[in-house]
Amino acid sequence: MMKKLFFSIAMLLLPLLAAAQQSTPVFKFAYFSYEKVLHAMADYAAATRSLNELKAKYDAETKRSVDDFNSRYEDFLDVQRKLEPSILRKRQAELEELMDRNITFRKDSERLLKKAEEDLYAPVRGKLDATVREMGKESGYAFILNADDNRLPFASPSMGEDITDALIAVLK
Repeated sequence: MMKKLFFSIAMLLLPLLAAAQQSTPVFKFAYFSYEKVLHAMADYAAATRSLNELKAKYDAETKRSVDDFNSRYEDFLDVQRKLEPSILRKRQAELEELMDRNITFRKDSERLLKKAEEDLYAPVRGKLDATVREMGKESGYAFILNADDNRLPFASPSMGEDITDALIAVLK
């Protein structure tokens, strides 16, 4: 919300500042592709590997649980006609309980994977954000914009600078 407000104010001020300038800009700004820089970082690749390993473990456990349920269900189907009504109800209840546990595990694993993803990528994003702030201070930029997702359809090269490649070089 604050980013959108800041971006809107900045975009409203650009024409006023452009009209007020003569041969030299009053201020300068920069922009970059956050995703492109993030994906180029070695720390991002390491975090992605860790996340993929964790996902594989959860996937393997989910597959084992599903296979176990399917096996028990097939066994139940084979013998259900021969079972006494009370034993039949007991087995059905066991299968329902097993299915409910599998559903709960799947929901929990999705939640845990999402949390793990946030935790794994937080230091990488923090490093990128700190580098952007430092580069902004060193280069005297008034602000630095994220140009991803067509948020910045136009930036005048005479007033703004694309620092994507510079950030990638610094963060490799």
